[in-house]
Amino acid sequence: MAGQLGVLNALDVAKTQWYHFTAIVIAGMGFFTDAYDLFCISLVTKLLGRLYYTEPGAPKPGSLPPRVQASVTGVALCGTLAGQLFFGWLGDKLGRKRVYGLTLVLMVVCSLASGFSFGSTPKGVLTTLCFFRFWLGFGIGGDYPLSATIMSEYANKKTRGAFIAAVFAMQGFGILAGGVVALIVAYAYDQKYKLPTYEQDPQGSIVPSFDYVWRIVLMFGALPAAITYYWRMKMPETARYTALVAKDAKQAASDMSKVLQVELEAEVEKVKKLAEEESHRYGLFSKEFLRRHGLHLVGTTTTWFLLDIAFYSQNLFQKDIFSAIGWIPPAQEMNAIHEVYKIARAQTLIALCSTVPGYWFTVFLIDHMGRFAIQLMGFFFMTVFMFALAIPYDHWTKKANRIGFVVIYSLTFFFANFGPNSTTFVVPAEIFPARLRSTCHGISAAAGKAGAIVGAFGFLYAAQSKDPSKTDAGYPTGIGIKNSLIMLGVINFFGMVFTLLVPESKGKSLEELSGENDGSEDPKPATTVPV
Repeated sequence: MAGQLGVLNALDVAKTQWYHFTAIVIAGMGFFTDAYDLFCISLVTKLLGRLYYTEPGAPKPGSLPPRVQASVTGVALCGTLAGQLFFGWLGDKLGRKRVYGLTLVLMVVCSLASGFSFGSTPKGVLTTLCFFRFWLGFGIGGDYPLSATIMSEYANKKTRGAFIAAVFAMQGFGILAGGVVALIVAYAYDQKYKLPTYEQDPQGSIVPSFDYVWRIVLMFGALPAAITYYWRMKMPETARYTALVAKDAKQAASDMSKVLQVELEAEVEKVKKLAEEESHRYGLFSKEFLRRHGLHLVGTTTTWFLLDIAFYSQNLFQKDIFSAIGWIPPAQEMNAIHEVYKIARAQTLIALCSTVPGYWFTVFLIDHMGRFAIQLMGFFFMTVFMFALAIPYDHWTKKANRIGFVVIYSLTFFFANFGPNSTTFVVPAEIFPARLRSTCHGISAAAGKAGAIVGAFGFLYAAQSKDPSKTDAGYPTGIGIKNSLIMLGVINFFGMVFTLLVPESKGKSLEELSGENDGSEDPKPATTVPV
């Protein structure tokens, strides 16, 4: 620790101050928007099917064809993956702050543009929607590595885990807000148009003005991002980037003096010494990186990949699972707006009772229990509850047992968030050197989004019934929801296994974890199992 810069030590030992909470809110509102934009699409895909694909005289209302459903649901995830890699790399090259505002502008513009999707045919409307949602995802992708890195570099070492987890926990409020906005819009339209069910009057169960419903829901995501843009631009660059990467000791000391409200010495000689040692430092694709951090990167990427297969398939296809067990009535027994309302109500209840509390349990306990214990525990209980749903699946489909199904299903969300969904975000922002931190977090997050794409596209087909008469229009037969849930349980089990590669970072400074405080970058290996 003797070689650590004073400005970095001051950040490590600083008491929790107002600037910590400001940073959490500024970074967290980005994540609020991210979650809102990624998950609100699942609230309106059934409505899009009714609006654009209902055939006259058909016994059921229309639904999106398989390829269209997969594209609308998954295209933002593809954009997010690309954005995580690109902006993660750019954040290490140009600085966290310079890139931070760009991602927010992209999110605001593309959220609004999604609502203005145009075309004279259903194909035209949905093609433009997919185009704008890809670039929306690209902006969202940048928010992952930048927000995590900025928060980790601003935080003190005692409560760093809680601060990074609090930024990520805003995702829960974003998912909740998506459900609430859809409920309000659906309720308002229901009060204006008292429509019969599809069974009673297929044509009368929907009106052209319902086309505005999905547009309003998607466009609302621009609001929180736009509100925080000014404050993001006011944040100074992090001292760790300025001192360790840009090698500007005076600017680092000046910026942090204002933030911490104390006088800090500009340690020019120490920074010069670090700059002279730069030539001896290893890059991302070097044997030295592989030796020191290779297994760590394998651990952070594989666990995030496996988690997101389960997490996104559960989140994006809640409506299909709830329909399968009868919690949401068959489509023909509702009009278009009632279907939106009931899907939104189900998602809101799950978010309120399990998703949001799970995130905040992590915030309050991560610096006491440690990252490793929370991640291992989360994967364990997700595995147990998935098998508890899947093995006696026929029991849960009976009307008397539906509440039990929803409770156990909610617990899988709770332990995803009080578990790996939070810790996979936190750890990559802590264990890699400053000049590679954003890049490595971006790689880890992109692996997660690759898992999300597998979950989104794979579950869509896999969950179809084995009985050809019960599949959705245009879909081949699948393995059924029961076997899909068993597969998710197995995936969660492997998440538990790969967690053994992830080091514990609780209570250590970032420079201690990466070895940057003495210039050697040869830290003692972090213990896998905390003692």
